[in-house]
Amino acid sequence: MQTHLTVVLSKTAFFAALSTPLAWLVWQIAIEIEAPTTALGADPGEAIVHFLGVWALRFLLLAFAISPIQKLMQQPVVGRLRRMAGLYAFAYALLHLAAYLFFFLEFEWEALLEDFVKRTFITVGLVALICLTPLAVTSTLGWQRRLRRNWKRVHLLVYPAIAFALIHLYWLTRDGFAEVVLYSVFFLFLVGFRWVKR
Repeated sequence: MQTHLTVVLSKTAFFAALSTPLAWLVWQIAIEIEAPTTALGADPGEAIVHFLGVWALRFLLLAFAISPIQKLMQQPVVGRLRRMAGLYAFAYALLHLAAYLFFFLEFEWEALLEDFVKRTFITVGLVALICLTPLAVTSTLGWQRRLRRNWKRVHLLVYPAIAFALIHLYWLTRDGFAEVVLYSVFFLFLVGFRWVKR
């Protein structure tokens, strides 16, 4: 009973933590509506798109880090948070795409297709989202039972998803590459940790 309570409390706290960036963004948008350019800068649309994309990447890296953290801490409850982190990463990535469609393309799908073909940073960003989609769809225990050993093979798509997301951020970065370098080093460290453990 105590273990079940621990899991419930951990998931609730984790859910609240993962929801905090989105709640903060909604608050900033409310301020922006009342007083333009005071909360999100001169280009609120770009700020919103960037914010959602960065947090999608952060949560994806968090989901990727949970297995190593679980092994180091030897706490099974930590492993139960991985699916939530991954689904949040996918949700933020979808919101990132939706914001881009709204603010930059006004939901013109033909323009998105044109960007996908002509603008490489859009290409790699959409490929990263495509890689994430089967991970989100098959994240349930039901799919894990159906796919059996193939479930782990499907979820190897997390590697190219993170790699493409990092490239996407790198090509969008105009100056100050410290952030994307930090994320890249962290990703390579996690890959190395997995390789050593195997």
